[in-house]
Amino acid sequence: MALANHLVTRDYPDRIALPLLRRWATELREDLLELFGYRLEVTETTARVYPVIDSLDPSQPARTASDRIFDRRRYAYLALAMAALGRAGNQITLSELADHVAAEAGQVDGVELEADRASDRDAFVDAVGWLAARGAISLADGDASGWASNPSSGEALYDIERSVVVALFRPPRAVQHLRSVTGLLVGSDSPVDEDSDDDAARPTDPKETLRKVRRALVERPVVYFEDLDQDGRTALAADRTVADVELLTGLVSERRAEGVTLIDTAGRMSDVRFPSTGTIAQVALLLAGEISDRVVDPDADALAHHALAHHAIVADDDLVTRLDAAIPGGGIFDDLAEFGSPTGPVPDTGTPPATYPFVENSWLAHTVADLVERFGRTFAAQWQADPDGLRERAVQMLHRLRLVHIMSGGVLVLPVIARYRDVMVSVRDRVPQDSLFDSRSTDTEIEAQ
Repeated sequence: MALANHLVTRDYPDRIALPLLRRWATELREDLLELFGYRLEVTETTARVYPVIDSLDPSQPARTASDRIFDRRRYAYLALAMAALGRAGNQITLSELADHVAAEAGQVDGVELEADRASDRDAFVDAVGWLAARGAISLADGDASGWASNPSSGEALYDIERSVVVALFRPPRAVQHLRSVTGLLVGSDSPVDEDSDDDAARPTDPKETLRKVRRALVERPVVYFEDLDQDGRTALAADRTVADVELLTGLVSERRAEGVTLIDTAGRMSDVRFPSTGTIAQVALLLAGEISDRVVDPDADALAHHALAHHAIVADDDLVTRLDAAIPGGGIFDDLAEFGSPTGPVPDTGTPPATYPFVENSWLAHTVADLVERFGRTFAAQWQADPDGLRERAVQMLHRLRLVHIMSGGVLVLPVIARYRDVMVSVRDRVPQDSLFDSRSTDTEIEAQ
């Protein structure tokens, strides 16, 4: 529970989580620190895991109550709202909070909150809803949707849970001291050294190498040997490394020549369940099976192969560049400012990079269109009318699960996708419902496993 939800409150993710964590706080605190280097703080109202961030991960963005990914505006409102709540009293109305955020937003280039603009109100309510879901604020009276519809007549009053607000944002470094987001990848106990060459030449700590590999096992869907330097590969290959994580989490490991994945059969520790219900997850599973079959099809044309490492490095560098460009320069204390330094594995220059099959977007589009034709009656109407959007979302899910890697023109097929090669599909049609009390329905279901 603590690894799946780095913040646990009285109501988030449910009412039984916090009492359980408090009961086992001492043992968990020791285990998390020893195995992962994570710090656990437990109070009467919160349990907060402070992780060590080894690399930027764009696969777990903040989401609205309707599962929409936060955009830049929503992230800005969220940050400004947390700052305003930290200075507020025990209660605050939604309009008062909006006024505080609007005043602060006016001091940041490119950010503004106009209560007269419906899109701004919707984005602000999404940010407030994210805070409410985690227990930072709780609705005492009124309705946020009423304010979003008409701020002159609608209003909402919130109680502020200060301990949760404080626990939500505790970066390892003061963000006003950083010119680059990579500074957040460095532990607060380790100073940022501007001489990156000397930094890389320092001998590695075997215990820290083990912790880094264990962190990867619980933070990533799959850990490939190619992700790691030589020390990390040796640690991942050791049975004890994986066994320690299995013992703590109850997950079961699956080893292949290319890497290791932990299988969460209960779904308690995964932010994305797969296989799962819903059109996108179903199509992603079917597409994974089709891709696996295409890779091993002896009668089809041979697929081109490309190395993953270069494309992954370029993607990481691009993410850092975009995030750094969004840092408000006016909020940095120049006298204390530092540049961050990436802490990723050092590539082995003497080992040729592994290459993976490349599947073009045209083949993916044709395959998804065929799946829509065969199973479309089981899909949500929205996706039946938008096969291109369905393909994009399904491929994004496979990318997030590290089954494929998206690149220009198509995807690289990664080894773990082979576990879905023999996917079995059955379609169940139900006869029309004759009355309100008839258990039969007109729905058609798809089962894939």
